[in-house]
Amino acid sequence: MKLTSNSGKDLRRAFLDFFKEKGHREVRSHALIPPNDPTLYFVNAGMVQFKDLFVGAREADYTTATTCQKCLRVSGKHNDLENVGRTARHHTLFEMLGNFSFGDYFKEEAIAHAWEFLTEVVELPKDKLHISVHPDDDEARTIWHEKMGVPLDRIHDDPDNFWSMADTGPCGPCSEIHYDFGPSYSDGKDVTFGTPEADARINEVWNLVFMQFDRSEDGTMTPLPKPSIDTGMGLERLARVLQDKATNYDTDLFLPIIEKMAERAGVTYLDNDETDVALRVIADHSRAAAFLIADGIYPDNEGRGYVLRRIMRRAIRFGRILGVEDPFLVDTTAHVVDLFGEAYPELVEGKDTIHRIVLQEEKRFGKTIKAGLKRLEDALGKLGEGETELDGRVAFELYDTYGFPPDLTRLIASDKGVTMDSKGFDEAMEEQRERARAASKFGTTDTAAFQELVEGGMTTEFTGYTDEAGQAKIIALLVEGDRIPRAAAGQRLAVITPSTPFYAESGGQVGDRGRIVTDGGVIRVDTTQKPFGDLIVHFGEVESGHVIEGADATLEVDSAARNATRKNHSATHLMHFALRDVLGEHVRQRGSLVGPERLRFDFSHTGAMTRDEIAKVELVVNDLILANEGVDTQQMSMDDALEAGAIAFFEDKYGDKVRVLQVGSKSTELCGGTHVTATGDIGMFKILGESAISSGVRRVEAVTGMGAVRWVQNQAATLRGLADDLRVGVDQVKWRVDKLMDDNKSLERELAETRTQAQVAMAESALSNAKVYGDFKAGAVRLDGVGGKELRALAERLRDKLGGAGAVMVAGQDGAKVSIVIAATKDASKKFHAGKTVGALAPLVGGRGGGRPDMAQAGGGDGSRLDEVISGFYEHAEAAFAG
Repeated sequence: MKLTSNSGKDLRRAFLDFFKEKGHREVRSHALIPPNDPTLYFVNAGMVQFKDLFVGAREADYTTATTCQKCLRVSGKHNDLENVGRTARHHTLFEMLGNFSFGDYFKEEAIAHAWEFLTEVVELPKDKLHISVHPDDDEARTIWHEKMGVPLDRIHDDPDNFWSMADTGPCGPCSEIHYDFGPSYSDGKDVTFGTPEADARINEVWNLVFMQFDRSEDGTMTPLPKPSIDTGMGLERLARVLQDKATNYDTDLFLPIIEKMAERAGVTYLDNDETDVALRVIADHSRAAAFLIADGIYPDNEGRGYVLRRIMRRAIRFGRILGVEDPFLVDTTAHVVDLFGEAYPELVEGKDTIHRIVLQEEKRFGKTIKAGLKRLEDALGKLGEGETELDGRVAFELYDTYGFPPDLTRLIASDKGVTMDSKGFDEAMEEQRERARAASKFGTTDTAAFQELVEGGMTTEFTGYTDEAGQAKIIALLVEGDRIPRAAAGQRLAVITPSTPFYAESGGQVGDRGRIVTDGGVIRVDTTQKPFGDLIVHFGEVESGHVIEGADATLEVDSAARNATRKNHSATHLMHFALRDVLGEHVRQRGSLVGPERLRFDFSHTGAMTRDEIAKVELVVNDLILANEGVDTQQMSMDDALEAGAIAFFEDKYGDKVRVLQVGSKSTELCGGTHVTATGDIGMFKILGESAISSGVRRVEAVTGMGAVRWVQNQAATLRGLADDLRVGVDQVKWRVDKLMDDNKSLERELAETRTQAQVAMAESALSNAKVYGDFKAGAVRLDGVGGKELRALAERLRDKLGGAGAVMVAGQDGAKVSIVIAATKDASKKFHAGKTVGALAPLVGGRGGGRPDMAQAGGGDGSRLDEVISGFYEHAEAAFAG
């Protein structure tokens, strides 16, 4: 295969298709909230969702996979918020392309795949690629040199090329692929790989991790029985290379957002270092905010929500630096949805929520800004006589609490003749980074602790199929991976009991919430998970009193949430049957999310469902609900289950014995979740939306029970309100709206025609005074408020109306964009070159352009010198025609 386009969209697709052709399972991006890892703030690498496969905590029906995983890094060595927008490749949110082998292939295949993709699919020049390997990894060095043909002088030893999941456990050397951007990135000088001078010129593109050892506590490394592969390549970095851009921000993954904000602010990108940084920060942070909110993370004063709030407020403050006072982040995040919604449908699904949350935060922060300015004014006012430096810790407080970028604090202080203590600011920032590192380390500590408990014989029996409450002894309490004997009110912790009615998150069903009550205190359970193997762990907080290991406890599931989840989960099975019944037997489940509020179902299908198909699926499901048939479960072998026609859910883990769920007379599937006792208990089923999630995979979202009733009521109220506004009956709303739309289109056509006629008349009037140079004419017209395409059409019409040989120029400003169009007749173009002329005039408007001798166009962002452009046109015409 060959790459047909260098766009970010096509690069993403080409990578996934390449590895699919190599037999890899394409796995969709996990949410930014890590799977089964409460100690990791965000998914920060492509391998996070596969961690359990690497350590053997779960199984899958594939041994190789490929993903484009959305990732977020906001602290530690990987990223520093202050660097975002200032360097060529620092980001918060980014997309990581990866291919993985879980004991299938190893070094030679991984290296061969990477080399083939880079040199044959995207066709990077081989002599531009450098390779780094660990000094002890002779095997990788030999493969690169002897199998791939990479010269030894472009294979470099790097002792940092070693990766580990934690201090102990799976680890191994890695091999990085770097791209040389050329001498222009090093001032024309030769550089030595690995030196600071080479950093700006030779950048890492792809990292191949060879997971081949198991490291023990004493440092001994034992070869793994099934060595594995984990790779990661930033889509933004690859796009920069292939699109030949100076920074990642200049690629089509960022530039449309930057240009939208630049137009809003009335500035030109790449015209001023300060505004460039602001525009890049806003573009980066808009992407991060939209993706975080789509994944259910909202601004807060702690945890993941606090990170989102910092990112959003930092973007808003940089908007203030650009002079934009009104809410704008609500628009740039909407543009993120438009740009990335096809690849990440959750953005489209959460579009309204993103709009509401961002606008709310922008308005709230407007009040915070005033408080921050007051705090800064107070601090500046307290400086003693002769003091000219603002305490760096005050500057950091403004940054951390009020969202003031240090640039802004420094600027305001300088207006008062005061400098900012940068050292104190940096010290306070580093202290916060240390806290963030502690909070955002890869969550292997807790996993290792739970793995140790399982290996020590600790197990949990699930009793929740029949019970919503139970008695059990607390056999372990853990805080941040450390086992503790006692926990007090306010502490967040993990609780383990030998039996529990709480369902642990799996199979798409969310974990139960509820309470654990002892004689000494009460624990609020926020979620229940299986962090390793089949051990069920309750995560929550001590609400009152204290709890101790060994205490007898009453475990109480939140019945309302459990019952709502039951309805949604059973409805998911009925919907799976209905989809296969309506669309065809090719439909297979590809993922799901079942919670108390809603259900989400991903399935394989070749195209979007029609409205008629959606309606048919709803009717089938509701007919099955009204039949009020029973729901039954049986335990049997996998072979017997499949022989009985049971359908296996996507990516679920199954043992020798499986649980077969029969919902009514139509649906038989393997499922370990909780369900209603009869289909009638579901009450009602309503599909809210259907969309694409990836190539060949669709997603349906729906509600049941009272959630469906409320949705129908809301829709009916909206329709009644619309009918009242239109002063028609409910049954006439569509007719009335269609008529209004037709009328509007007619008016728009009439307005456009009238506008065009007026523009032509005005231009012809101005050209009546065209200058004559012998046998040639030259005329220039300025028309503001007209787009570039319209100007081009006008220029061609005016050229044809000159009444002889000559050239015309039409120029004008439309918003922040300036356009210049020159058109010349065939005879005139032999003397007067339109392309060269427009190229000479374009710098006057801060842009560039060119074209043919008879037709050329230029654009820019500075309309203050358009009069000079017109004068310059006449000068060029006179020199060409009168010479």
